Amino acid sequence: MRFMFKTDYDDDIRLFPHRGAVVCYALLLGLLLLAPSVLGSYFLSQLVFVCIYAIVGVGLMILTGFTGQASLGHAAFLAIGAYTTAYLQQRGVPFPAYFLAAGLLTGMIGALVGFPALRLQGIYLVIATISFAFIVEEVLARWESVTNGNDGMRVKAIQWLGQSVPRDSAAFYYLCLGVLVLTVVGALNLLRSPTGRAFIAIRDSETAARSMGINVARYKVKSFAISAAITGFAGCLYAHKLSFISPEMFTLQLSIEFIMVIIIGGAFSLHGAVLGAIFIVMVDPFLTYLKDDVPTVIAGIAATFGAGAARAAAIRDAVAAFAAANGLKGAIYGLIVMLFILFEPLGLYGRWVKIKLYFQLFPLYKRATFKRQKVYVKSERNR
Repeated sequence: MRFMFKTDYDDDIRLFPHRGAVVCYALLLGLLLLAPSVLGSYFLSQLVFVCIYAIVGVGLMILTGFTGQASLGHAAFLAIGAYTTAYLQQRGVPFPAYFLAAGLLTGMIGALVGFPALRLQGIYLVIATISFAFIVEEVLARWESVTNGNDGMRVKAIQWLGQSVPRDSAAFYYLCLGVLVLTVVGALNLLRSPTGRAFIAIRDSETAARSMGINVARYKVKSFAISAAITGFAGCLYAHKLSFISPEMFTLQLSIEFIMVIIIGGAFSLHGAVLGAIFIVMVDPFLTYLKDDVPTVIAGIAATFGAGAARAAAIRDAVAAFAAANGLKGAIYGLIVMLFILFEPLGLYGRWVKIKLYFQLFPLYKRATFKRQKVYVKSERNR
């Protein structure tokens, strides 16, 4: 069991709470650096998508998890970053320049979206961000002179320091991993700063934040801008990974997947963005396994327990038809979200914290340690 005594303000804002955390993160980083030499091309590609989704999750976490502003329009910010990349690359702009341009332009557009959103809260803010996503999707489809319309745009491999960085190479994986690490470290430092603490104060209570002298409007716009800029950087990597982009790729479903990243991972910790990204990206391999291998396994089990060949084949065909049914992925997503909201609202990282605390305090752990407190409606708080 570890006891931590904080004696000054620096202890409270320390980047690593103790030396054990430094060792754990160093080991994790070492394993990730060794991944290209151990994993095959398919799993390495999945790790790249995990990094990209985690970057978007960190950006969305700053806006939703730490500032309390809901958004279902982050697929639009990803699209802006991706199309900025494709457009500037076709005009011979080098990679570092258009990578920064993708983030900066997306951040400025995010700030513009943040201004009209200042007077909106809750479901109305969600509707506004959905409308923004539809507008961006329509602009990308209609502005053919820039975006090539529904025909889409090709994105070539990164050219950096005279070398080509293909999308399936280990170098591209290291690039995505490096951007993710820098994004997470930057977000941690942001949250330790007065700006980050203002974000959290706005999330907890806008009235209390105003009473402490925080300019709520300015920090909300700043949160939108920072979140959009991070998503724009991810959009640049996303475009290079797919090598082809079109408006149909940046739909509302993609925004919902980004929301699920922080819901499943945990909406109040940057660890949750990474865990949620791993979970969401690995759903597709699971569905592929469910569709290709599980029917044969179930048929074999049925034959073992006395089912005839005809009945085993019928069971295999039924399971295969179920696995290949349209909308199965959406149904699994919906079921997962409902289960997490009902039984683990703190997400995967919250469950990990509970497990870790259980072993730290064993046998003195109490089940009521994380019991949710009663929440009062606003009209009851002043009674």
